[in-house]
Amino acid sequence: MTLNNIKFFKLELDGPADAAFTGGELVSGQVFLELRRDTRVHSMKVQGRGVAIAHWLENRGMNSVYNDYTSKITYFRKRQHLIRDNGEVTVLPAGRHEFPFSFQLPEETLVTSFEGKHGSIRYWVKVKLHRPWATVKKIKKEFTVIEPIDINTPALLAPQAGTKDKLARAWYRNFGQVSITAKIDRKGYTPGEVIPVFAEFDNCTSRSVVPKAYITQTQTFIARGSMKQKRAVVGTLSGDIVGARCRETWHGRAIKIPPVGPSILQCRIIKVEYMLKVCVDVPGTTKLCLELPLVIGTIPLHPFGSRTSSVSSQYSCNLEWLRMTIPEQPEPPPEYSSVVTEEEAEQRNNAAIPASQHAEDLSGILERPLMAFVQEFRFRPPPVYCEVDPNPQPLNMRPRCMTC
Repeated sequence: MTLNNIKFFKLELDGPADAAFTGGELVSGQVFLELRRDTRVHSMKVQGRGVAIAHWLENRGMNSVYNDYTSKITYFRKRQHLIRDNGEVTVLPAGRHEFPFSFQLPEETLVTSFEGKHGSIRYWVKVKLHRPWATVKKIKKEFTVIEPIDINTPALLAPQAGTKDKLARAWYRNFGQVSITAKIDRKGYTPGEVIPVFAEFDNCTSRSVVPKAYITQTQTFIARGSMKQKRAVVGTLSGDIVGARCRETWHGRAIKIPPVGPSILQCRIIKVEYMLKVCVDVPGTTKLCLELPLVIGTIPLHPFGSRTSSVSSQYSCNLEWLRMTIPEQPEPPPEYSSVVTEEEAEQRNNAAIPASQHAEDLSGILERPLMAFVQEFRFRPPPVYCEVDPNPQPLNMRPRCMTC
């Protein structure tokens, strides 16, 4: 028995090459084995695994001794026998053989695949072929898992705001105070979206300052009670120079989220977090930065969720922010067809609720949370929006006297 007996040994997963899986989905594929001659085989099995690993080395002191920091979490482990080892040798005839397999990912939420400097979160399928008097033949194929993060939740639709100030000084001389007040409409966004930044920069110093905004990514690796972090700037926004004793306002300056990976918040040893930093570069001293947390999700904002978010944002801000966020031109309401389908409208118009059920239905509605009431409005047609009067007054008609 030699290695030349195997002409072709390959593992393929069903679906497109860039397919991504979530918890509870089925991972299936085939193992292709082509033999030049009859071959004796002990067993062949397929394994599926998902593992998170954090690892790095640290050198303590002047010696060459390194401390190893390693932590590991296994998210799932599956095994399936394609040729079972029952104590006897199985003879496979020469030619092409196909072995299908499938296994289901755990129902609980998995963690998004990740590759970092000090750790990784990987999912793979491995096939092992055992033969008498021969080394084990192995093939391995990785696949991607995406943890769903829906930004259409109250926590991620809540606006983020803050204020920070600093006294600019050099040696024993004070130059005055610089303050930043910033706000964004919500906490959750998806890659490719634009974040409108509303900010006010009050420069009470005798020097000019430069306002900027950054989107930062922080990767955190945890092992044996120690922590390693890697930070990177993934998006930038530069403003105009604010002169001495002047004030600058951003009425929704746009900063775009690049194609980055989603936030990883549910893993105990690896985390990926995002932050919007609004900063002011003050000459002669350290910069002043205000941080607003961000969550990069995978499920984009629903149109109905955006209207709900705008309502919650207006009620949660003060008059100063309300002045900054009022649009110059009112937004028209959506068309009826974009909110309610024809089938839903016809069903609601034809449905008749018995009088005996009114009190019972009302009690059930009153017990629902506030979000349930907001969702009920999606079935009601919005008012028709038109800037031209659909029933204009004829030009030849005499104006009516109010006393007649």
